[in-house]
Amino acid sequence: MRWEEVQEKFPEEWVVFEAVEAYSQDGFRCINSVNVIDCYEDSLDAMQRYKQLHRDQPRKEIYFLHTSRPDLKIEEKWVGFQRWR
Repeated sequence: MRWEEVQEKFPEEWVVFEAVEAYSQDGFRCINSVNVIDCYEDSLDAMQRYKQLHRDQPRKEIYFLHTSRPDLKIEEKWVGFQRWR
């Protein structure tokens, strides 16, 4: 699902999602396609779900963001992204 579709389906929500199609460029993680796992009105609930998923499946590329965010270009340093091979 593209980010624009997520924004339409879950307006003004916090979404927890897995990056399906993504690449790194100039210190940013650019995400083209996602699978939405859950959505929340409260950021703390979304963060708890993110932490649980990250703990249970550390090799998956999981994020949580608010759908008001204009795009999915995320600074790698900010999210502590680590590429697994």
